[in-house]
Amino acid sequence: MEISFWAKTILIIGVILIIIGLIMMYLPKIPILQRLGRLPGDIIVKKGNVTFCFPWVTCIIISIILTIIFSIFRR
Repeated sequence: MEISFWAKTILIIGVILIIIGLIMMYLPKIPILQRLGRLPGDIIVKKGNVTFCFPWVTCIIISIILTIIFSIFRR
């Protein structure tokens, strides 16, 4: 009995969602990752009840790390 394409796709999406959920649940407990979004150079503006956060230094660091990882896997 062969599993259809859609059944495999839904199964894979479900597994990916479970993995993302586990990562999101345990990510705040990793000490080095608690600093992401609060690095020097990240823009945080608080006025009254409104907070604006633009973590551009964090975005640059994550971009560099992902570029290195993807270049390694591409070879």
